[in-house]
Amino acid sequence: MAVGLLFQPAASSAQPLRIEITEGVIEPMPFAAPTFVAESAAAQNFAQELSQVVSSDLTGTGLFREIPREAHISQITSFQSPVQFADWKAINAQVLITGAADVNANGQLVVKFRVYDVFSGAEVGQGMQFVGTADGVRRMAHKVADQVYSRITGETGYFDSRVVFVSESGPKDQRAKRLAIMDYDGANLQYLTGSGAIVLAPRFSPDGSRVIYTSYQTGEPRIHVLNVGDVQSRILPAQGGMMSFAPRFAPNGQSLIYSATTGSNTDLFRMDIGSGQVTQLTTSPSIETAPSFSPDGSQIVFESDRSGTQQLYIMSTSGGEPRRISFGEGRYGTPVWSPRGDMIAFTKQNAGRFHIGVMRTDGSEERLLTASFLDEGPTWAPNGRVLMFARETQGASGSSALYSVDISGRNLKRVQTPAGGSDPSWGPLQ
Repeated sequence: MAVGLLFQPAASSAQPLRIEITEGVIEPMPFAAPTFVAESAAAQNFAQELSQVVSSDLTGTGLFREIPREAHISQITSFQSPVQFADWKAINAQVLITGAADVNANGQLVVKFRVYDVFSGAEVGQGMQFVGTADGVRRMAHKVADQVYSRITGETGYFDSRVVFVSESGPKDQRAKRLAIMDYDGANLQYLTGSGAIVLAPRFSPDGSRVIYTSYQTGEPRIHVLNVGDVQSRILPAQGGMMSFAPRFAPNGQSLIYSATTGSNTDLFRMDIGSGQVTQLTTSPSIETAPSFSPDGSQIVFESDRSGTQQLYIMSTSGGEPRRISFGEGRYGTPVWSPRGDMIAFTKQNAGRFHIGVMRTDGSEERLLTASFLDEGPTWAPNGRVLMFARETQGASGSSALYSVDISGRNLKRVQTPAGGSDPSWGPLQ
């Protein structure tokens, strides 16, 4: 997919609008996004879809509120026409997004857009153009939305990303499970494995090209690596007599960390994927599992019951004595380091309820974002501002589903999937 900048006059380089993402209540910023201009008959349907996806991405964050198109006074009929800012001020739009779509002589889709601060009458950033295949229309819309989000919040976007998860179907006591991959919003779902074997805990590689997961295909838990492009997988070597599970890639993508069990003891191990060389990191007579690397690869956060209850610990990647960071009431598990490096997300069980929470890497500022019968397995969006997790409803007929929530605890919503879902892993921006 090609990306280009559109020529802009120097006067358009105004200070961008800003939404501050804080713990307080945020009044959504009103924006107008007229239907993109179709510059040829072949682009008509694409223009409609682009507009819809961009608006859906932005409103889905809870930070933006779209002004209905029927309320618009001005109509954008040409991408090059001057903007009548007074008409957009009259309907209280703070942001205006204009765009156009065309299909070039090679059959490629060409998408261009601009973002305006209505009240200053200036463009925010520079106009941009994307060129790609027609079947990539949703990706280009996500890229447009990422740019708008970034220019107004000052944060990196997360819309042009994918999630791998365990798709679940059937009754609660006989669930069929298989790996699936989808866009962050549930679109473009593709199954990566069949349902003939139990699969658990899929995790993206840092570049999004591979998925590592645990499968019972051989009758016992073994770690598999799957190439997303050709959907081919291989089983990684295992030490004799050990059951391995809960794998996760290192930030360099060349090694992984996982748990392995011998008898009643579970420890953490690191493996070089290329050579298969294994290093044992813990030797405590307790259960250590669910490890996650810091973004720089220097530390690992994990859960352990070495203190008598399930708690969170941090240790050096090379091993050594870990330090405990969770001290609240209840039990803590499934820790995941934020891609920004500033926080750790976790699952907490206390007083019969499960929560998704976040804390600083020293254990301070613990904040619970959700509460339900069973919430578990958080995963971070690429920008470190949104979490996705799995929720299970109560009872014999209970079902599983994926949900997302931002780190302030706002904007809790279900992610639409055709079947149940668990164990999500949010991949990088594409």
